[in-house]
Amino acid sequence: MSNVTEKNFAPLNANRDLSDVIVRPSVSYWKDVFRRIKSDKVAMVSLSVIIIIALFAIFAPIFSKYGYETTSMLETNLKPGGSHIFGTDSLGRDLWARVWMGARVSLAIGVCGAIVPQIIGIFLGGISGYFGGWVDMVIMRIIDVGVCIPSLIYVTLIMLFMGSGPVAIIIAIAMTGWMDSARVVRGRMLQFKNREFVLAARTQGASPFRIIFRHILPNILGQQVVSISSAIPGAIFLEAYLSFIGLGIQSPMTSWGQLCQVGASFYRLYPYQLFIPGVFISVTILAFYLFGNCLRDALDPHLRD
Repeated sequence: MSNVTEKNFAPLNANRDLSDVIVRPSVSYWKDVFRRIKSDKVAMVSLSVIIIIALFAIFAPIFSKYGYETTSMLETNLKPGGSHIFGTDSLGRDLWARVWMGARVSLAIGVCGAIVPQIIGIFLGGISGYFGGWVDMVIMRIIDVGVCIPSLIYVTLIMLFMGSGPVAIIIAIAMTGWMDSARVVRGRMLQFKNREFVLAARTQGASPFRIIFRHILPNILGQQVVSISSAIPGAIFLEAYLSFIGLGIQSPMTSWGQLCQVGASFYRLYPYQLFIPGVFISVTILAFYLFGNCLRDALDPHLRD
């Protein structure tokens, strides 16, 4: 036992065999991020819930024997069970098919409504922070004016002008969501644009856009990924809110918010019509929030082992 201890902990000297030294393998940043996510039970459970809901949203309407638009006046307001797993609504439409078709629409709006504003914010914020001067002044003054107006006014005017539909909702979310992203990216750009690797690229003749998107942006991409994962539940909730007040998705197209709007009219007699889509909205938003928090911790370099 004493020999083993001496071999493992004896100080290194010129005559000692280097094979006795235990060298810790080098782990890249992204491999370490994936390792920490896989070791986090909350992150894996949240991600599993998101994947399961996404897979059902993609495939459940395809393999359902009832169409989400198909009505049957002989099967109105059936309770969950039997051939209608989630029951039917007041027009005899199968809620199983409508819930998963609504999941497809709500998730698509949530993902696109989070990514599109981030892309706009990264582009404008990067230009504003890197170039500075009158470019920065113009962009930031536009943002200052824009944030003074309540976002609901933007959304309402866009929905009234463009009508209901997923595209109109995504545009409405993008018009209100890019400003916060642009501010964050601008601040990060100001931190990095005078670093040594940026000055080296500039002296080698790299163009400003190459420096922004090739050298600086990868250093702030992790924070933007976290912003996207945190913005998805907000976009899903906004879609549900707009549909619930009648400005969002309209029948016969469906979404979780539209199902809640219809279910709210009959919740005293048929509470399951409101309860089922409401549970899916709550579980999905909670899963995205928890996974976003875990992803933020995994991407934090200060927490790296």
